[in-house]
Amino acid sequence: MDIVSIIKYVLLGILQGFTEPLPISSSGHVFILKQIMDLGATDLNFEIIVNAGSLIAILIIYFKDILNLVTNFFKYIFSKDVKYKDDFKYCLLILLGVIPVGIVGVLFKDTIENYLNNIKLVGFSFLLTALFLFLVKNIKGSKDDKDLTWKDSIFIGLVQIISVIPGISRSGSTLIAALFRDIKRSAALKYSFMLYIPISFGTMILGVKDLIETPNLNELVLPYSLGFIASFIVSYFTLKWFLNAVKKGNLLYFSIYCLILGTLVILFL
Repeated sequence: MDIVSIIKYVLLGILQGFTEPLPISSSGHVFILKQIMDLGATDLNFEIIVNAGSLIAILIIYFKDILNLVTNFFKYIFSKDVKYKDDFKYCLLILLGVIPVGIVGVLFKDTIENYLNNIKLVGFSFLLTALFLFLVKNIKGSKDDKDLTWKDSIFIGLVQIISVIPGISRSGSTLIAALFRDIKRSAALKYSFMLYIPISFGTMILGVKDLIETPNLNELVLPYSLGFIASFIVSYFTLKWFLNAVKKGNLLYFSIYCLILGTLVILFL
């Protein structure tokens, strides 16, 4: 593979890393850039690879939270000590929240890959994301982690299903849904990324067979690896920044961005 093609994959990794933590759809951005750069790949394998880079960044940033949740989950199972009950319940709510999109992903993976990768659909999806970000821009929420209910999880999980469409942000859809359920912004963002972890692992598992069967896989090892590294580094620093941005209530800027990008995609691509 020539150096120009390798650079293109690195750019895709950087784009994925920058957009995955933000409510602006990483899959939509990667799809657009692939169209512009004429990479031609229509499979989801590269997206899975760079998503893995974002996943590791998220695991590092939320490491203490994840460790406490997992540890307290099992402590409650074996001790039934009430002080671990909130974390036990939170873990169950994470599992409940990923079930809807997990079912859709397993049953309709090929359909999503073959029929939803349409550039005009991506443009309209950005406009939809812009609308919902605008609607929740001033919602601060009142419920914290311990206040989450099974109704909240089911609602957020169902809304998350639409994020299988390129241009609909996964983090954006879950953040918006959580804000609609009166969950505090910091708690909403945390829950959003807790949902991302099992979903990303599941997507990687589902994609292993397709990845192994990819033609000329040996030629793709270097660009895929560089894309993975770029995605990991950029995701880490972007998420750090975004956590502060959400606390300050800057969702309107993301809404405006999605509005402009969606309009440009519909008109010119």
